[in-house]
Amino acid sequence: MNDDMELVRDMELVREYAARQSEQAFETLVSRNVGLVHSAALRQLRDPHQAEEITQTVFIILARKAGSLNPKTILPGWLYRTTRYVSGAALKIQRRRERREQEAQMQAVIQESQTDPAWEQISPLLDEAMANLRDKDRDAIVLRYFQNRSLRDVGAALGVDEYAAQKRVARALEKLRTFFVKRGIDSTTATVAGAISANSVQVAPVALAKAVTAVAIAKGAAASTSTLTLVKGALKIMAWTKTKTAIVASVVALLGIGTTTVVVEALLPVPEIQGTWEGTSDLPGWGVQAGQSPKTQVVLKIRETNGDYQVTADMISQGVKDVPFSSSTYQFPHFHGEIPRLHASYDGTVNRAGTVISGTVHFFYSVPNTNYFESLVFQRTDHPTPFPEPLTDAEFAPRAGSDLQGYWKGMIGTGKNALHIEFKIAEPSDGTFRADFYSLDQDTNRQPTSVSYDGTTVRIMPMAGFGMFQGGLLNGGKEMSGDWIQNGQRIRTTFTRTN
Repeated sequence: MNDDMELVRDMELVREYAARQSEQAFETLVSRNVGLVHSAALRQLRDPHQAEEITQTVFIILARKAGSLNPKTILPGWLYRTTRYVSGAALKIQRRRERREQEAQMQAVIQESQTDPAWEQISPLLDEAMANLRDKDRDAIVLRYFQNRSLRDVGAALGVDEYAAQKRVARALEKLRTFFVKRGIDSTTATVAGAISANSVQVAPVALAKAVTAVAIAKGAAASTSTLTLVKGALKIMAWTKTKTAIVASVVALLGIGTTTVVVEALLPVPEIQGTWEGTSDLPGWGVQAGQSPKTQVVLKIRETNGDYQVTADMISQGVKDVPFSSSTYQFPHFHGEIPRLHASYDGTVNRAGTVISGTVHFFYSVPNTNYFESLVFQRTDHPTPFPEPLTDAEFAPRAGSDLQGYWKGMIGTGKNALHIEFKIAEPSDGTFRADFYSLDQDTNRQPTSVSYDGTTVRIMPMAGFGMFQGGLLNGGKEMSGDWIQNGQRIRTTFTRTN
């Protein structure tokens, strides 16, 4: 049975159980989702025994409500939300009892089981962050990263195509990342996604599924007093949540048709985004040292004419200027742009002051499993980093008094994987350097480059930080020999002066 059939079957099994009280159908539902529910409860309650009771409670509620669930319900999302409600009820009881020893016990379990530093940071805040998402965003994250479903499956469950599902997942991830940043956890969307995917759902205790099924099918008749108390408390929370939503909708309707003088967010002036913005984006590939990533400064130039937006970007560290956005839309607070030249798109959120755009750039590649996201935050600026213009022939022509100025060629590596490299160095009379670097086998883009020379050691590094050369001059200044350093590794390399 494939994944999208399993998504469809979830609600078919719910209907089968509701209509015929099929124990087999309910047992299948429990076995599929018990890990999701138990892991969420464990994070929130911090006690293994209470987590098992929460899990049992959630499935009792499912058994009781099976006949009233909307056929379009995405069951994993519904179970995740219900776990949040039940855990909330349990936490009230826990606080009244002041069971500090259980918290200490769970902390020991967490410290023993967690090895991912990113997960250790976001785990205590994850469920609160998820609670701040809209239902469809939360469902998308649960399906994609809690249950590791494909984007095609996520789209099928949400009733959209794969591309739209990708967009929703990207926006939801950025909202989670922003939530964590506001609480002092600085991370990328890729790191957040990886940590959730690898750690959010753990295998539940072996006997738990059978115990949960037996009690839930009886709709709690054999459950303990504390479990029944949790069921009652959770159902109250769920009912109040639904009532609160209806009240908010009514208030919005009244604001829409009345003559109220209350100033609501929607009536405030929409901030203008025309102008210049700057941010720093990670790039694919390795940096100089192991674990480093190359980066580029991005200057975004936005011009608005009668509601239409023309946008270009300068990739400062890559020497690429005026990259056009083929389409750009802005409907506060959402900004979206397509960038065909880079096989990428950008989705951002504009703050109320109109000074920051926080979002995610999504790179698309034809090679399977190579698409990826990077967070990119733009700050409005009147003084963007100037674009480094290419060197002219006169600027890098060899001259007396400069050991380095000129045109150099060489190869990094050997054999079929070797890269042909060319670079131009200019040394103005003030003793500073400017340089352009070209990797001919990879692309024709110029890489603005920094150079330093103390009379003995030459250091050359593209501004983006893909790697660097370190060496010295040989053969009367006609050769430059040393190491190309990338990802912490060294490759013996020689460059030769040429015309």
